[in-house]
Amino acid sequence: MSDARWNIDTRLIHAGDPRPGIDGAVVTPIFQSANFEHAGDGAYDDVRYIRLNNTPNHDALAAKLAAVGGAEAAIVTASGMAAITTAILSTVGAGDHILFSRHLYGGTRSFVEDELPRLGVAFDLIDPEKPDDWAALVRPETRAVYVETISNPTMRIPDLEAVVALGRDRELVTMIDNTFASPINFRPAEIGFDLVLHSGTKYLNGHSDIVAGAVLGRGDLIDDLRHRLNLLGGSLDPHACFLLGRGMATLGLRVRRQNETALALAELLDDRPEVTGVNYPGLPAHPGHAHASRLFGGYGGMLSFELAGGLDAADRFMSALHIPISAPSLGGVHSLVTRPATTSHAGMPPEDRRAVGVTDGLIRLSVGIESAADLTADIEQALDASLRPAG
Repeated sequence: MSDARWNIDTRLIHAGDPRPGIDGAVVTPIFQSANFEHAGDGAYDDVRYIRLNNTPNHDALAAKLAAVGGAEAAIVTASGMAAITTAILSTVGAGDHILFSRHLYGGTRSFVEDELPRLGVAFDLIDPEKPDDWAALVRPETRAVYVETISNPTMRIPDLEAVVALGRDRELVTMIDNTFASPINFRPAEIGFDLVLHSGTKYLNGHSDIVAGAVLGRGDLIDDLRHRLNLLGGSLDPHACFLLGRGMATLGLRVRRQNETALALAELLDDRPEVTGVNYPGLPAHPGHAHASRLFGGYGGMLSFELAGGLDAADRFMSALHIPISAPSLGGVHSLVTRPATTSHAGMPPEDRRAVGVTDGLIRLSVGIESAADLTADIEQALDASLRPAG
């Protein structure tokens, strides 16, 4: 069930759910059945089976995701990386070429550098903020261009409209990882992106209790991707589908709260003398601020920063925090803090990390929904602690 006239918050609650509800259930039940009765008609992908991603829970969640993201269709996957790798492998093959932003999540970059050459796929890395340089890298065999809405963990923002224009002019599939923005702050399909990827583990679910992924976009591309996913086996369990759908119901409430608190904390950090730099698109000095202000509904709940004391000060700061938990991942109700050099980008050589701004002392903060006043006080006392020498 969905209505294009509904506000996104209404779609988050009602889109995709069968009406009338099954046996009157307000919430779509969990169909914890591996297989379903089959009359022998239809194609292979039409057989109802968990691995084929077409149980009632898969269908309801996919319809909700498409409606919320302003896309023609959607599919859910077993993880964000399953969404990323399946989307890429459905778009390019041996002999093809693809463009990637040089600012990529560490897992994505490892797949690109370690696996694509082995499969006969060539690639080039582009500076996402310099669109005048992109066309020179397009080859006759180039099939797609892939960027992130907000890069992890340096919060850089590509010229997103230029990416869409490049795809349209050169007949390339445009792909974007929209995890950091979420559909509340930005809906890439609405400005012309072909495929939109999410780690459902993060903002979509928002409670740090499942791993999931999603791809939204053009119907024909999603059909191809679904068939590839069915062969690769990256299916999401129906119970996880249920939890992801339940988490999405509060997405608007959570993300708007996180937007507000993250901006306040970024401004606080930017004013502190012991902080040498803050990466947050809501700050006027951020290179993508004007772009984000024009396209986004909010600046997001993610920020990163560096302390004048470097790695030692970063360790003291993180050890002194009481509210944010030192843990990887992001986008949940809990505030989380980490050093990406030891988590999301640990697989990259140090020189490659530094080249994209991921220093050993860089601290990434995922802002949760705790009291903004409590988080502010905690960060202030941790900054004071970062100035004190060890011992």
